[in-house]
Amino acid sequence: MVKLIVDLMGGDNGYKATVEAINKFVSEHDDCEIVGVGDPAVLSDLSEKVRVIPSSTIAPMKCTVMQAMRDKESSVYKAVSNVNVENADGVVSAGSTGAFLSLCTLILKKIEGISRPALTTPFPTKKDNYVILCDIGASVENNAHELCQFAKMGQAYASALYGIEKPTYQLISNGVEEGKGTPELIEAYSLMKADPQFKGYVEGRHVVDGESDVVVFPGFVGNVFLKTSEGIGKMCGEMIKEGFTKNIFTKIGYLFAKSGMKDFKKKMDYKRYGGAMLIGVNKIAVKSHGNADARTFYNAVNLAYNLAKNDLVGKVKESLK
Repeated sequence: MVKLIVDLMGGDNGYKATVEAINKFVSEHDDCEIVGVGDPAVLSDLSEKVRVIPSSTIAPMKCTVMQAMRDKESSVYKAVSNVNVENADGVVSAGSTGAFLSLCTLILKKIEGISRPALTTPFPTKKDNYVILCDIGASVENNAHELCQFAKMGQAYASALYGIEKPTYQLISNGVEEGKGTPELIEAYSLMKADPQFKGYVEGRHVVDGESDVVVFPGFVGNVFLKTSEGIGKMCGEMIKEGFTKNIFTKIGYLFAKSGMKDFKKKMDYKRYGGAMLIGVNKIAVKSHGNADARTFYNAVNLAYNLAKNDLVGKVKESLK
C-alpha cells in the first residue's frame, strides 16, 4: 500500500485543480492512501477517502527558504513535515518551487552519501523513448563528483520509471571530443569514462536523438535547456497551427495531417509528466508545475505513486554502493 501526502492548496489554480485531480486518482487506485493538506473550509468537494491535515496559510510562489521554514502553518510546510510523521512514501505539491525543494532537503534529509539532490524529468526524443534529464535546476553550480551522482540517480530513475535494466547515460557539453567543456565537465568525463554505461559527451542539439537513457546536466544548464526547449516547442506549435489555418487549402491539408499532428502534440505535451522529481532525498518528492490544471496534477500524483511502487529511493541507495 502506497501512502502519499498531497499539498492541496499550492499552485496557481489552487484547490479547485488539486481536488478534481485527487478525486479522480483515489477512484482509480485502491492501493494508494492519500492524505491531503489544506483548509477544510474550502475542501467540501474532496472525496471521503481522503483524510485532511488542516493548514491555514499558503506559501507565496516567490517564497524564500527562511519564509518557508518560519511559516509552519503553510500547506507546503505541513505536507512535507508530515511525510515522516505519517510514515508516508512521498509528497506532491504544485506550490512554491523554492519552498518545496528547500523543505524536502531540510526535513526529509538527503540520502546518505548524496552531496546534492537533483530535479529530474522525462523529455521526448525523436524515437519512441524518453530521455531522463538530471539536473534541471535544483542547484546552480555543480562539481564533478555531483555530476557523477546525478548520473547514478538518473539511472535509478530510468530503471524505476521505465524498467530499464542498465540505463546508459551521456554528459552535456559544447562538443563530443574528450577535453571539451568546463573544468567540472572535463573532470566528470574522466571519472565516468571507465563506466560501460557511459556514452560520452552529447551536444544540446542531440539530446533529443534518444541515443541514451539519461543526460546529465549541471543544474543551471539543465534548467536553461528545459525552459528554452519548452519555449521553442510552444512557438513551433503556434506556427504550425497558424500555417494550417491560413486559408481553405491549408485547412484541407490539415485534414490529411490530422493524425500525425495529434501524435506530435501528445508527445510534446509537458502535462503528461505532471512535474519533476527531487531525487536524492529519503522519500519520493514530486514538484508539479505551478500552473498545473487537474490533468497535470493527476499525472504528478500518479508519477509519485509509480516511483514509490517501484522503490526509486531504494534504487538510488543501491546505486551508490
